[in-house]
Order: sequence, then C-alpha cells, then structure tokens
Amino acid sequence: MEKKYTISIYTENSVGLLNRVSAIFQRRHINIISITSSASEIEHVSRFVIVVSLTEEAVKKVVGQIEKQIEVIKAFYHTDEETIFQESALYKVASKSLFEERHIQNIIKNSHANIVTVNTEFFVIEKTGFRHETEQLYNDLAPYGLLQFVRSGRISVTKSPMNIKSLLTELNDKN
Repeated sequence: MEKKYTISIYTENSVGLLNRVSAIFQRRHINIISITSSASEIEHVSRFVIVVSLTEEAVKKVVGQIEKQIEVIKAFYHTDEETIFQESALYKVASKSLFEERHIQNIIKNSHANIVTVNTEFFVIEKTGFRHETEQLYNDLAPYGLLQFVRSGRISVTKSPMNIKSLLTELNDKN
C-alpha cells in the first residue's frame, strides 16, 4: 500500500548531486511531491528533504540507490507519524483588497497568517503550516485577486533521534 514518506538525505555539498538523485526517481517513474535542500545541523553537510508516495518496499529500494551516490553520507525514510513537518507559503495580493475588503483581514487573522510587507500596490502574507492549511488560505484569498503565490517544500525533523553525528564520527574514525 502506498503512503507518504519523507526521505532525508545527508550529503556533502557537491555540484550535480541533485541531478543524480532526481534521476533515481525519474528512472523508477516516481513523482516527487516536494523537495527542499538546506544546510543541516552539521557544519559542511547539506540535507535534502524529499516527499514521495510509495510502498515501504519501494522507498527502501530508492533510499538504497541514493546511498550509493558517493557524496551521500546517509539517507533515511520516515512516515508522517514519525516526523514533525511544516510548509511555508507567500501570497501577494493587490493592496486595494486589504483596504477595501475588510473581510480579508479576518481571513488573515483566522488562518494565523502574518502580513510581512505592505506598500501602495500590494501586500504579502506569510503562512506556515500543513499543506491543507496553506491551500485553504490560497482558496480563501483567490477571490481577492492573488498576484503571486509560492509554497515551499516540506521541512521536517524526526520525533526520534537520527544519530547522524555519531554516524559521522564512526566514519571519520574508520578513515
């Protein structure tokens, strides 16, 4: 049975790695729901967070393929129940909506979003939450003339320790 998995990949920062990792998914005809890359908790180590919908058997195979990449230190997969995750979204709306449609202020307040900038032509709203929450705010704001919309990929941390630091220590000791 397919379910959503979050794959965390700890890597050296290397040119072309994203292309090689995405090729693993492409060869298997796996759609990536979201992908995020950032610095990790370890200096000089990057982390990819990739969300896919697969069977557990398939996600194990994909993680195994990813770990064969020379720059990959370690890859993990987790279910939604094993992680704490969020997404962030920005909504750019014409300023006249903010001033002429008082209802829009209630939408912002009720969604626990924040206005991050206002000028004479537009204002920008930021919302952090689960995907269904950012989509709901999108749907609520759409009638007021969204000028732009962007949502990040998932960012997540595991509920249990991943012990990546101890793994790195072990690898350094072997070398």
